[in-house]
Amino acid sequence: MQNKIKGFFYGIVTSVTFGLIPLFTLPLMQKGMQSDSILFYRFLVATMALGIMMLIKKESFRISLRDLPILVMLALFYTASAMFLLYGYEVMGAGVATTLHFTYPVFVTLLMLLLFREKTSWVTWTAIVLAVAGVARLSLQGTETRLEPISVAVVLLSAVGYASYIIAVNKSRIKDMHSRKLAFYVFVFTTVMFGVKTGIGFQLQPVPDAISAVNILLLAVAPTVISNITLLVAVRHIGGTLTSILGALEPVTAVCIGALVFNEAFTWSEAIGIAFILVAVVLIILDRSIRDNLTLLLKRIRPRHS
Repeated sequence: MQNKIKGFFYGIVTSVTFGLIPLFTLPLMQKGMQSDSILFYRFLVATMALGIMMLIKKESFRISLRDLPILVMLALFYTASAMFLLYGYEVMGAGVATTLHFTYPVFVTLLMLLLFREKTSWVTWTAIVLAVAGVARLSLQGTETRLEPISVAVVLLSAVGYASYIIAVNKSRIKDMHSRKLAFYVFVFTTVMFGVKTGIGFQLQPVPDAISAVNILLLAVAPTVISNITLLVAVRHIGGTLTSILGALEPVTAVCIGALVFNEAFTWSEAIGIAFILVAVVLIILDRSIRDNLTLLLKRIRPRHS
């Protein structure tokens, strides 16, 4: 029970820190930085930060050669998720793209069922529906209605990529690797991939000023280093499905930041969306208790009608 509480706690921390991304990326984009450059600097600094942290704690960087293919695969999943989501922002707007991306709990649940025969309770499925509905209420504003099927399919690959990352962490042989070491090597390979994509020196933009450098540093630490380490811990304690549903708190954080920091309007639609997501989170946390109490209630009711 204590491990499960720890898993829920780290899952919530993961979601909240991931939701801080707009706080640091919007000022960078306003300075004219492109997404690829921001992502390259984000993962480069995150890799350096984790490396320094491991050196201070005198942790070993040694890994088995057998681990390399799995780490590269994890980096591919992570890179694909980020790239396809950014593609969605460009072709269909952030609202629809965010909603499509946050269907990843569905893909986690389906893949776990298909690949590992892991069944999911009706309470969890209810929470998934509420979470996706809540994200849709937060993200869709009624102006983005025309969707190209190919674009939708590509952005859904973002959800599949992130779902695959969570499942691979949960089910691969490196699930017991220390969280910092695992995140470090995933970031190393992710940095290399984004470096190749930006063409290092040809399309990579310089950091505009000192304030932008601070934003990159904060982007690398809070919604990258901290969120990924807590994600790995959460997956170990409560599994990929529950961790992924808790991820619905990410857009809640983003909406709150938008209202409090960037003075964006807070609408009734967003309030309803947040309510859906909070109910979904409560259902996930109380899943076993709800099922046990309902079973007990049904046992008490049935004899009276027999």
